Amino acid sequence: MAEVLVFVDHVDGAVRKPTLELLTLARRIGDPVAVAVGAGASGTAGVLAEHGAVKVLVSEAAEYADYLVVPKVDALQAAHAAVSPAAVLVSSSAEGKEIAARLAVRIGSGIITDAVDVEAGAEGVVATQSVFAASFTTKSRITHGTPVITVKPNSAQVEQAAGAGAVEELTVEFSAAATGTKVLSRTPRESTGRPELTEAAIVVSGGRGVNGAENFAVIEALADSLGAAVGASRAAVDAGWYPHTNQVGQTGKSVSPQLYIASGISGAIQHRAGMQTSKTIVAVNKDAEAPIFDLVDYGVVGDLFDVVPQLTEEINTRKG
Repeated sequence: MAEVLVFVDHVDGAVRKPTLELLTLARRIGDPVAVAVGAGASGTAGVLAEHGAVKVLVSEAAEYADYLVVPKVDALQAAHAAVSPAAVLVSSSAEGKEIAARLAVRIGSGIITDAVDVEAGAEGVVATQSVFAASFTTKSRITHGTPVITVKPNSAQVEQAAGAGAVEELTVEFSAAATGTKVLSRTPRESTGRPELTEAAIVVSGGRGVNGAENFAVIEALADSLGAAVGASRAAVDAGWYPHTNQVGQTGKSVSPQLYIASGISGAIQHRAGMQTSKTIVAVNKDAEAPIFDLVDYGVVGDLFDVVPQLTEEINTRKG
């Protein structure tokens, strides 16, 4: 069976959930070969093997921490040359899409971004995308070179499957561009105790209708009752009510949770572009004509300050 490269997203050896989803998808089209780079890369092998990786190519050079994405592109290009894979899968984070795009240019291949599914077709790997505010679903395949595909988090259920997980050292020759931009300092993100926005199974977002930073406590209370991440629309972020890192939308983060709850969000196309692939969408808005209601599975026409606290109370009661 053909091999499929999966680029591993990890933090000091702790593998992030989107990578495990990629391994699940990779098994549909071939044997997953994981590429793990940076500090702690060798520590990822156990988890990767438990989720089907037949090999784990490891490189722990200092360049991955000291410089930006180019060293990672160099590593993935070296892995591509060593394996000659049927496809390359990368998580659809901002960094992941940059790595994938640079790799596609280097190896002369086509690229598909923000896929929500991949499968083996008669003429190659087929990727599914949800486009135009979820109005259409497209199926595409790369016609030249090795398919390079970025996949949205939460596009697949993580499934365990035993793999050999043989660890092999990946020899990487760093390009001249690899050291072009140096990282001078890092500031750890302050933990909120909530799930990472792009990886969360449930996201609760607030928009212009929240009407102030102090009122986001209502959104946070609902999120905490559900064990959810908190999102915000561009209008709320631009007003300074919530951090930019929590913005959902075309100029923010793209999410695809099992459940998305939009409160006080009108549903402009910019916001819809970032959450349209959510499996179930619920909206609370006092404007019955709000565009968000064209997209939702369930809609509540009402004041969010009446509806959301009642919903939070009911959830907490049922949990208790």
